[in-house]
Amino acid sequence: MNHTTSETLQPEGFAPVASWKLFLGLSRTPHGVLDLATPCMAALLWLGHFPPTSVVVVGLITAFAGYTAVYALNDLVDYRVDQERLSLRERTEAHFDVDEFMMRHPVAQGALPFASGLTWFAFWSVVALVGAWWLNPFCALLFAASAGMEAIYCKLLRVTHLKIVPSAIVKASGGLAGVLAVDPSPSLGFVAVLTLWLAAWEVGGQNIANDIADLDDDSRVAAKTTPTVKGIPESVFRLLCAVGMSAFGGVAIYWLAGQGVGWLYPIGAALLGWKFLVGPAREVYRNPTPGTAAKLFNQASYVPVTFLALVVVSILLPV
Repeated sequence: MNHTTSETLQPEGFAPVASWKLFLGLSRTPHGVLDLATPCMAALLWLGHFPPTSVVVVGLITAFAGYTAVYALNDLVDYRVDQERLSLRERTEAHFDVDEFMMRHPVAQGALPFASGLTWFAFWSVVALVGAWWLNPFCALLFAASAGMEAIYCKLLRVTHLKIVPSAIVKASGGLAGVLAVDPSPSLGFVAVLTLWLAAWEVGGQNIANDIADLDDDSRVAAKTTPTVKGIPESVFRLLCAVGMSAFGGVAIYWLAGQGVGWLYPIGAALLGWKFLVGPAREVYRNPTPGTAAKLFNQASYVPVTFLALVVVSILLPV
């Protein structure tokens, strides 16, 4: 959503927002819940069956804590840039964004103290580390590394558009953590395909798509993104390549998945890849505007949760 400077910097008379909503907005919880499906989907794909109840419960709490902490870290590291971005933003056509069910950047807007946001991040980081250590100590190391990569991604905003690399690593690490939580020695082939699939999804369906939608804002703050550095035509080409790779990877991983995953999976994966990735990406190719890019971003955001549902159905109804 777009705001004028007076709206974003919380002037006198600013309508109060419940504090819990501000914290959830800091962590982009609606989007985090969608991403929460990633480790669950990856774990079920590898196992081909449901893990013990204790692993499910601890895994869900840990994954929620991890995504909540990392998304909060993003806003905390970037809050000064976000303040600048918001102060320079002009009123333009608004595009629906799944990240904006709640207030975006509450610290940058002055609605939430930085210290409170930092405490929120620290609390969920501890929860994530404890849960991850219980599941598999390597998962705890993976979370710490992912948080570090997220901070690097933010710090590279005005340095290089190649910050997209640590972003892809962070998103792919969620799926890897899910697999390691249920099996400390998974197939390297499965891990490789999973990592490439999720990294490509992040690059094409999330990062570049979102950068095209935010091109004007990024240009005002001299951000180095694929569109601001390489231009729209090259960005669209890279987006299409990544989306195509992700759609293919989502189907191909079936042949490396657990035996309990039935034939419904590859059929459904092809359909979901078209619905949430290829179809919206084709619209961006035909008409590369912030609107079509935002639509791709929003559609692609549902990939983890829809694929999780598909895996569950294919396990329960093997064909």
